[in-house]
Amino acid sequence: MSLQTRIPVVPVLPDSAPFTGEQRAWLNGFFAAILSADQVSAPTALSAGDAAALMPGMPVPAAAPEDDGAPWHDPAMPLAERMALAEGRALPRRMMAAMAQQDCGQCGYVCETYAKALADGAESKLNLCAPGGKETLRMLKQLAEETSAPAAKPAATPAAAVSYAHEPHAPAPLGTRENPGEVTFLGRTRLNKDGSEKETWHIEFDLAGSGIDYVAGDSFGVFPVNDPDLVAAVLAALHAPPDFPIADKTLGEVLSREVCLKSAPDALFTLISYITGGDRKAKARALASGADPDGDAATLDVLAALEKFPGIRPDPEALVECLEPLQPRLYSISSSPTATPGKLTLTVDAVRYEQTGRTRLGVASTFLGGRIAPGTRMKAYIQKAHGFALPADLSKDVIMVGPGTGIAPFRSFLHERLATKAPGRNWLFFGHQKRDTDFFYEDELNGLQACGTLTRLDTAWSRDGAAKVYVQDKIRAAGPELWAWLQAGAHFYICGDAKRMAKDVEAAVTAVAAEHGGLSAEAAARFVADLKTAGRYQADVY
Repeated sequence: MSLQTRIPVVPVLPDSAPFTGEQRAWLNGFFAAILSADQVSAPTALSAGDAAALMPGMPVPAAAPEDDGAPWHDPAMPLAERMALAEGRALPRRMMAAMAQQDCGQCGYVCETYAKALADGAESKLNLCAPGGKETLRMLKQLAEETSAPAAKPAATPAAAVSYAHEPHAPAPLGTRENPGEVTFLGRTRLNKDGSEKETWHIEFDLAGSGIDYVAGDSFGVFPVNDPDLVAAVLAALHAPPDFPIADKTLGEVLSREVCLKSAPDALFTLISYITGGDRKAKARALASGADPDGDAATLDVLAALEKFPGIRPDPEALVECLEPLQPRLYSISSSPTATPGKLTLTVDAVRYEQTGRTRLGVASTFLGGRIAPGTRMKAYIQKAHGFALPADLSKDVIMVGPGTGIAPFRSFLHERLATKAPGRNWLFFGHQKRDTDFFYEDELNGLQACGTLTRLDTAWSRDGAAKVYVQDKIRAAGPELWAWLQAGAHFYICGDAKRMAKDVEAAVTAVAAEHGGLSAEAAARFVADLKTAGRYQADVY
């Protein structure tokens, strides 16, 4: 019997299907109805979005970010393009498209689960996506207001009472974001040599008694403290004493540990518009709506926002209610738990830059890179990796691309492969500005090569010659060998900048597949997509 004349069989959803009994009954009845008539071709499966449209008000599990249910799940894709791809989808999918697509875990969720929690009303705070910043917050507010979602506006909870994660139904395990452990900061060593334009630190922690356990590929969450000089400047701009009471804490404590002083939130400009008048009121309202009347909106942190409107005296408690919570920061772990049990290391760039006549500081990077003293006990946790781990089969080859601090997880991988005596080959691409000053872990890598753990090391230095050379250039140059490794089953990993480097590296791998695999451009892109689907192309990007 041909497909055209075959009588369709009515599908029956098993009890294990991710639906309630009511949903299964409804769907089975629906399928029975539509399949009772003669059909020319085989029926197609309903997407989660289609099912949601057919069953309004009934929750349907969201598709995995890696499948076609979320084609916008790409951190390099601009927000407008992501929202266009999600147009017409159910609210959780559109909210997911508004996220930064990094699955970084800083919000206490991943992009998909945070979006679902917002859409369901289980989470009320729209401002938890740190990488997405104001752009994501504004889009989430728009979506919530358009659809009258339960989370129709950001929470206005006093900062002293802010919860840093969704409320768990049961006590969270020790060493997680909801229940961090206490680790000891051991010290720091600068990785750059004299003359470098960068400031990068190897940071060490003792995990004894923390309850923290991790595997290679995981990330480490730290709870930073704001720069005391910045806190003092904000207090001066407020004309408020540090001991001003905020709930059961002081204003100084809240500004130091509870609220973010980086990008000035829209709510702060709304508050300013209430306590000023004339042109300044109009300007504050414009900034609150996302406009940029003076062309300086991108430079306005909390201090700069207060200084832009001199003479205002907002109530300190009202001000901290407008600010966003100071969220933990995540860093890729650069140590192996097998090689150095009880110890954990990070590789951190200290962020410092000049803007509007003032030195701006990365809150966590300079906290770790200078302000915290050895021996200090501090709260921290492990963020388990989402699709970023060494292959379970130790005989598999691995190719790692990690310029700059992107080397961190691959130092972990190499030490893990050495400690477990993994027989698979290991190839590392590393790059930075100058070989003489920015070759992180050079002695270690030479040692790993000497003992046979590191099979091949390709380096790229962007400031050493007349022409800039990057890791993607080295990938193209090593095309024949790279293609041979991939054909032999190698796993490919990348860590670093999501918007530029990761995109350029993927383009280079696609070009290698086309040139050395004899594939068309379309087939080469599909080859890389298939590697991702198979878990053989994994990224830890930010």
